[in-house]
Amino acid sequence: MRLSVREIFYSLQGEGGRMGEASIFIRLAGCNMNCPFCDTDFSGKVIMNQEEILTVIKNYPCRWIVWTGGEPCLQLNYFVTGFFKRRGYLQAIESNGTRKLPPGLDYTVISPKINIPSKTGKVMKLSQYAKLNPEVDEIRLPISEKQIPPDIALLPVSKKYFLSPIFTESDTETRHNIDWCTKYIQQNPQWQLSVQVHKLIGID
Repeated sequence: MRLSVREIFYSLQGEGGRMGEASIFIRLAGCNMNCPFCDTDFSGKVIMNQEEILTVIKNYPCRWIVWTGGEPCLQLNYFVTGFFKRRGYLQAIESNGTRKLPPGLDYTVISPKINIPSKTGKVMKLSQYAKLNPEVDEIRLPISEKQIPPDIALLPVSKKYFLSPIFTESDTETRHNIDWCTKYIQQNPQWQLSVQVHKLIGID
């Protein structure tokens, strides 16, 4: 199985329920969404098979892989997750939730991009997220100021529901997004705050 890989790097999980844990990030190239706040650089990619990826990551003293993107589910399948599981790795995924997650994962995160069109111009209906992936470990919803999150009951069943304030190039705008999420969670405590700590402390 050959994958189009944007980058592989070793760092700490910067947000969500596994925040602070050492992790090997495998960023797969390509995405089906057209998010205006996307901060991923998609210029450049390398085609790699599982053995070539393993050669890179076995040098790290960590057993957690985080599959991310772009949208990793455009490429990832059980043949890939099974390969790394048999070699003793735990695997998390960070997906936009517009595709069914592959089996063999140990921690699942979806970040629905509500009312944002795909590359084809279509907007996914909220009800489709739960149909595709009825249960996940974590919902992490990117939110900007004055954006109202959907009813949790309409989302996939999750152990954790996070609001993630969108970080922009404007410090003032980012601060407003954080303040908005903080106030909203105080009024709606079924949600939790997830701040992109890796950006605050200057790591990948």
